[in-house]
Amino acid sequence: MLNISQQQKLLQKLSPQQIQYLELLQLPVLALEQRIKTELEVNPLLEEGQELEQEQAEDNQEQVETAAAESSEENAQDNNSTENDYSIEDFINDDTSGYKTQYSSNDDFEELPQPAKVSMVEQLRQQLGMLHLDTEEHILAEEIIGNIDEDGYLRRDLSGIVDDVNLTYEWDLTLQQAETILYKIQRLDPPGIGSRSLQECLLVQLEVLETESEEKKIAKVILEKLYDEFTRKHYDEIIKSLGIDREQLRIALDIIKRLNPKPGEGTIDESQNYVTPDFLVQKVEDEFVVTLNDRSVPPLRINKSYRDIISRKKRNAASSETRDFIRKKFEAAKWFINSIHQRRETMLKVMRAIIELQYDFFEHGEEHLRPMIYKDVAERIEMDISTISRVVNGKYVQTDYGVYELRYFFSESIETQNGDGISNKHVKRLIKEIIESEDPNKPFSDDKIAAMVRERGINIARRTVAKYREQLHIPVARLRKKL
Repeated sequence: MLNISQQQKLLQKLSPQQIQYLELLQLPVLALEQRIKTELEVNPLLEEGQELEQEQAEDNQEQVETAAAESSEENAQDNNSTENDYSIEDFINDDTSGYKTQYSSNDDFEELPQPAKVSMVEQLRQQLGMLHLDTEEHILAEEIIGNIDEDGYLRRDLSGIVDDVNLTYEWDLTLQQAETILYKIQRLDPPGIGSRSLQECLLVQLEVLETESEEKKIAKVILEKLYDEFTRKHYDEIIKSLGIDREQLRIALDIIKRLNPKPGEGTIDESQNYVTPDFLVQKVEDEFVVTLNDRSVPPLRINKSYRDIISRKKRNAASSETRDFIRKKFEAAKWFINSIHQRRETMLKVMRAIIELQYDFFEHGEEHLRPMIYKDVAERIEMDISTISRVVNGKYVQTDYGVYELRYFFSESIETQNGDGISNKHVKRLIKEIIESEDPNKPFSDDKIAAMVRERGINIARRTVAKYREQLHIPVARLRKKL
């Protein structure tokens, strides 16, 4: 049986404007540029450029005339006025009709051009001509090269590549043919490219070394027959198995260490290895000044031509459908500009709060970083923790001591023996210094490191040392041992 009932619920929903603001808030400066370009493409009322003084004067004069006309018109209107009588001037008279960056056009800024570079795949394809392959082998070689990843390894099964080529061209290539071609590819420049394991990569590079010595032969035996002992640094077992002395083993290991474990990495691309900071912090006299790095963010404004179409003076010049379309696009452009304004104000507010809470860091450097969590900043500026998280995520700040991710300034507190709190980043730095100063023949265990940290007045357990060591990408004591 159906029943009709009433329920009262308390719901919290975000408006489209709020959702857009939150999306823009978590974007770093480079992603914001792309987001603005996309919005400029889909909204004809939004355009780049700053409001000109002449245009602003004309708008002010038009608003005065419109206000006079409205006063008489509103007296004649009744309560049944339709949506088509809606005035866009209600939106125009707003100080957020345009968005300007904080940099002037006179700023000296020049982006250096990047030199053209040939990719690793193209370099390998250019070298295929030296292998004297027939048509079928050449196509198979290109297919193999196309499956090499950015580290220079062939992660895909070779039989699968052969099956794809045979299915596409209706050929009958064998796995043995593919192995022969792969053997030749691995000895192109850089040697070891296309290897299927680190062991295979090192053996290929060792093979093409021009120098010949007894230690090179020892290195080859180690990689071929004692690879597990080599990776675990069981040096005594290697010495016993090969009947060599420690000096011969040291020279052989030096030869292996000079080999490249990632032949596909090549040189660093400057365009992919550059961090664009979202904030610039400089000390001017006795205070820190925060600047939002939106130099490359274009100034935005509402297109005046479209705006005039639905103004009161030209209302009859366009159909109602046209005015409705332009009105919707106008509101979307207005919300977008307002969201960018709000994003800028929120980001500056969060960054200033971080400086106030981490003043000693910005004044004296990394050693003075204090424990801080999102809640500390949220309470200081009276915002939600989720807002702080969005601002911090993926953003960087340039300081006098280098460029730091905003997440760097947030850390847990470790209690000292006198009851004070210290940042866990300071403890990590201390652990790293202890490990760097250890005897490579007898590296410290985690228990020993924990005891040495406690001697400096910091309460810490062995498992905490192990966790921080792993976060620093430092191996266990057994793997840090050197000859």
